[in-house]
Amino acid sequence: MLALRYAGLLALTLWVGGLVVLGAIGAPAIFEVLAARHVAGDRVIAGAVFGEILGRFHLLAYACGVVVLGSLLARGVMGPRPVMFAVRLVIAFVMLVATAYSGLIVSAKIARTQTEIGAAPSSLAEGDPRRVAFGRLHAMSTGLAVVPILGGLFLLFRELKD
Repeated sequence: MLALRYAGLLALTLWVGGLVVLGAIGAPAIFEVLAARHVAGDRVIAGAVFGEILGRFHLLAYACGVVVLGSLLARGVMGPRPVMFAVRLVIAFVMLVATAYSGLIVSAKIARTQTEIGAAPSSLAEGDPRRVAFGRLHAMSTGLAVVPILGGLFLLFRELKD
């Protein structure tokens, strides 16, 4: 039982911690360093680099989601069930769905929009429909990342209380 709990906590920590590090440290650092070095096409390159990192992270997040769900289910079947078992399962499932939607659907739409633009979206006029569409997709991606962060923090808190 301890091994299942440990695997679930480790996966949850990697998932939530990775999202926080990518959003708060990785993306800003990539964009700032390239801009400070006056690299031609810095925003396009930074977006491509971060997009690749995020794509690879999504694979890790999917695996973490499966481990979190699997460990919860196994603990529930083997007993004793964790406190708020059904709530935890639903939260972990919603976290995984949000991550999968972001990684498989939204990221693909962002990539298509960037290809159609052929330049940094920020280089387009404020009201340009392509820039607006990119902005919506970027906001959606960011919003979807908040779901596993908040859900994961709740799950971590519950594990600490058990």
